[in-house]
Order: sequence, then structure tokens, then C-alpha cells
Amino acid sequence: MSGKDAGLTLLELVIGLAVAAVLFAVAIPAFTDARAAVSHGIVRAALVETFIDAGRHATITGTDTVICSSTGMDLCSGSVDWSHGWIVFADLDGDRTHDANETLVRRSSPLEGGVHLRSTSGRTRLVIQANGGNAGSNVTFTLCDGRGSAKATALILSNSGRMRQGVPTPTAASECVHGR
Repeated sequence: MSGKDAGLTLLELVIGLAVAAVLFAVAIPAFTDARAAVSHGIVRAALVETFIDAGRHATITGTDTVICSSTGMDLCSGSVDWSHGWIVFADLDGDRTHDANETLVRRSSPLEGGVHLRSTSGRTRLVIQANGGNAGSNVTFTLCDGRGSAKATALILSNSGRMRQGVPTPTAASECVHGR
């Protein structure tokens, strides 16, 4: 073998880099979408687990429990944006605010991975009664992530405490994605 046959030519190097660039261009968005889908699923599971915990605590103790969007300091935020987390507490005095003497049943951390969660307008606190049902009207949560409004999910909690999945309205999906 002569010395000039031992290395790569500039053309071979450029072709190799072009192939690598195309592979990365395809792989990175797919990886990003997969991460968003996993984060979306984790939040959905955490929300369902929250309702189970709240219902269990309410039925065992005979005390209403409140689920609310959180400020991050074990206080209700009063917001329909649940992306900063939420809390569940036993509402011993019925005032729908978490007081120092009331058991904190569950705390959810702020959402990660570009995931957002919003509740129906006006539904910032949910009361789970001793029978396990949701006081008031049904509540719809819109769950979205960086994949856009087409991938948003509606999670509907009925008065009986059952949750089902659906398709959010275009307005709810857009508000979720854009944080309005």
C-alpha cells in the first residue's frame, strides 16, 4: 500500500459528515418527541394516583379532601394552571384552605419536560367527599407538552370520581400549549 492510499479523501470525509448530520437531524426530533410522550404519561399517572389517594383518604377518614393547584409552598394557588404542582389535604374545618393542623395527603412537584396541566376555568380546587365522589360539576384537565396542541389530552373527572380520557377542545389545547 502506498502512502497516498492510507487516509481518507476530503470527499469521503464530507460524505461521512453529511450522512451523520442526516442521521442526527432525524434522531434528535424523534428522541425529543419520545421524551415528551414519556413526561406526558408520567403526569397523567401522577394525576390519577392523586385522585386515588384523595378518594382513599376521604373514604377512610370520613373527611373531605381538597385537591388544588399549588404555589409550591403547600398552599393553594387559586390558578387553573397546575403546572407548578398540586397538593391534597384533609379539609377538617371545611374552609377549602390548607391549615397547619390539616393532614397533607400528597404533594406533587412542578411538572418537568415541558409538560403543562390546566383545569376547567373556575375549577381551581376539587373537593373529594367521604363517598369518594367529586363535589360540584365534572372537571376537565388539559394535559399538553412540547409536541403541540395536536398531542394534548383531556382528562375528565366525573362527580362519581371516575376518570376518563378524551380529546380537548382546540381552544383548551391551544391555551394549554401557550400558557394562556
